[in-house]
Amino acid sequence: MTAFTVALVLVVAAAGLLRWRRPAWYWLAFGVTLAALRVLVRYRSVMDACGLTVPPARWRLSLARVTNQPIPEPRPPRIRRLRPTRTGLVLRLKLRPGQDVFDIAAASDRLRHSFSMFGVTSREVRSGVVEVRMTGYDVLKRVQMPAETENRAMRVPVALREDGSVHYRDYRAIPHALTLGATESGKSVYQRNLVAGLAPLDVALVGIDCKQGVELFPLARRFSALADSPDTAAELLDALVARMADVYRLIRTQQRITVDVPDAEIAADIWDLPEELRPTPVVVLVDEVAELALYATKEEERRRDRIITALVRLAQLGRAAGIYLEICGQRFGSELGKGITMLRAQLTGRTAHRLNDETSANMAFGDIAPDAVLAAIQIPAELRGLAIAGDASGGWHRIRAPHTSLRQAVNLCNRYADRTPDLPELAPFRPTTGTATELVPSAKASPATA
Repeated sequence: MTAFTVALVLVVAAAGLLRWRRPAWYWLAFGVTLAALRVLVRYRSVMDACGLTVPPARWRLSLARVTNQPIPEPRPPRIRRLRPTRTGLVLRLKLRPGQDVFDIAAASDRLRHSFSMFGVTSREVRSGVVEVRMTGYDVLKRVQMPAETENRAMRVPVALREDGSVHYRDYRAIPHALTLGATESGKSVYQRNLVAGLAPLDVALVGIDCKQGVELFPLARRFSALADSPDTAAELLDALVARMADVYRLIRTQQRITVDVPDAEIAADIWDLPEELRPTPVVVLVDEVAELALYATKEEERRRDRIITALVRLAQLGRAAGIYLEICGQRFGSELGKGITMLRAQLTGRTAHRLNDETSANMAFGDIAPDAVLAAIQIPAELRGLAIAGDASGGWHRIRAPHTSLRQAVNLCNRYADRTPDLPELAPFRPTTGTATELVPSAKASPATA
């Protein structure tokens, strides 16, 4: 009996230590089994208490009366599958007649408390089927990306969502995006993760960093073009507009519009072209858009109008030519001058880190996801890197990018420097770098996002 007691105490102590220091290990070792049992045992009573049951069908009531049986109980949604994951549980439910997916979404907070889980989110898989994702611990406190992620062309993993799934930046689905955030909110780390994800791909990176290049120029060996001043940025954007026109002329000559060519093979963008003719896609990263829009003299105003016009043209027409925009800033409102709201309307993807006021949050989500505005201004200052990500569909998620130091990003860009394409139109803006230096081992990164 003493040996059993000692063993039990050691197991409980080990579980408590794991839950405190390594919540992911605790979840896989103990939490997933306890949570699955808790959900299955409490399921019917919890659903009834949350108002997620429907009365029995009339034929069942009639049959009970005829056979003098007890009246059937209200029926909850049917569990079709219960799948454990490394961060929680995935519950797939078949809704009963009369139930709606919004009923499940509205009860998410009550389900979280009733099942003793950290978070509960839901989404509609198809008509009548809802997937409920439950997380067992705070996955955003110490971000650990899964070892394996889905790899596709122009689709890179950049962060982890609060439900434990991976947040991808898919340029072919959402070609242009806006990233907002106050100082020390985590924008730079998010941008480094973008560059780190794009570095191994066959893509040209173009950077505009008007802070004298302190953010992007350390990564210069993987960039095909860089600009560190508004004057250089204006010329670089004009060169990109010229490249866009050349790509459209190429698509026009290769459209293959004949009666014997199937509709699916008619070229309308670079991804419809044969691989040997396909131009290299270009991702343009603008570090601080306000530096391109502010002016003090008439000459600077003319330069500003030239820059914003070029950005608007690239946002409106660049997708088919394989030119994608990533625009970052602290604010992005109409006070930056004419053309800004037109540009913002073309930026489908929206990511907002900690913001200082509600007006800035409205700039990001007011026109696409009003519910995300309150979430964006409630991000605490100590959780740097936590952000709200949304798009034109109206959906939004809390995400957090893993901490990537500047040294780690530089090492990665140096490793894939041989994949940097030489684009003739952008040759004058190619950053000059010395010989390849040996990779410097980086210190072990802190799990908290900087």
